[in-house]
Amino acid sequence: MSPFLDLPPLSAAQFAAIEDRVAALLHTTADVIVTQGEALLPLEAAIRGAAHPGSTALNIVTGPYGQTFGNWLRSCGAKVVDLAVPFDSAVSAEQVARALDENPGVDFVSLVHAEAATGNTNPVAEIAAVVRAHGALLMLDAVASVAAEPLLTDAWGVDLCVIGGQKAMGGPAGVSAVSVSDRAWERIAANPAAPRRSYLSLLDWKERWTDAGRTVLPHAPAQLEMLALDACLDRIEADTLASTIARHRAAAAATRAGVRALGTLVPYVHRDEHAAPVATTLRTPSGLHAAELVGRLDPALPVQPGGGPLAAGMLRVNHYGTAASLETVRSVLSALAAALPGTDSARAAVAAGEAWDATLAAL
Repeated sequence: MSPFLDLPPLSAAQFAAIEDRVAALLHTTADVIVTQGEALLPLEAAIRGAAHPGSTALNIVTGPYGQTFGNWLRSCGAKVVDLAVPFDSAVSAEQVARALDENPGVDFVSLVHAEAATGNTNPVAEIAAVVRAHGALLMLDAVASVAAEPLLTDAWGVDLCVIGGQKAMGGPAGVSAVSVSDRAWERIAANPAAPRRSYLSLLDWKERWTDAGRTVLPHAPAQLEMLALDACLDRIEADTLASTIARHRAAAAATRAGVRALGTLVPYVHRDEHAAPVATTLRTPSGLHAAELVGRLDPALPVQPGGGPLAAGMLRVNHYGTAASLETVRSVLSALAAALPGTDSARAAVAAGEAWDATLAAL
């Protein structure tokens, strides 16, 4: 029998220890609940716990996940104010402050830190300060930013911070986590519409697990996914979080510089400071469908067409986890050069290497 199929059961103490390691990664002393499913599970649980008829939410939309959050908030009966910006840019704290001034009843704000689907990232620290001054709760989707960007949950005042292991952490997709501040627990406990006796119930977890001393697991955990999460935390710790973040930033800078040197493709996100460190999105040449271009590449490369309405004209280069390396970036650039006429692979490789080195030197 495979050793992976003959493991002793994961104990409550091991489960709790992994939660504590996630809390350290998030720089938080708040309760952290590791949920047994993809990150959409705790994201929806957080929204359904905090939103209800009579509440007003500011939903910041910088990509497709913001659109999903708006749909969930409306289904909870909340009044929703969407603050949408072009997907090739970031939202600013000034825009958020203006929206809050115009809507003083807002008591919940939803924000995505980095949008891997569109390749942009948002200035969470500045936005969180504005939200806290207003008095609203802040829910942050940090699935694509954790381990790729600084994430100071407590210092910034993030009330609900959701992460997944499958991107920069280089771990599994089938397990995720949410940190819940005291303010958020108070809000959820006071919400008569918050899910109970449900897979979406954070209150059930608090009652049966966190407040009960974390000594008896309320269900059988996803063992392999939990062990994989623990292993990727080991890897980050060995590499150091600072080095992991630096590697992702360097990969993004190298990709953008290399693509510009190719001369045929251009970054979808215009400004470097708005670009996410986990994925670089590109505009394909006019008349060339992104899926056709991807079809010319080695399928092992971390490149895919955009999704939804962006599918035709957007290319997405994923450089997260083990793919956040100069070798991977150069392999992608070389493949793109071979697939597109009139491009210079050697020039792109040099530009990528210079950007990689400059980024690491500046950190």
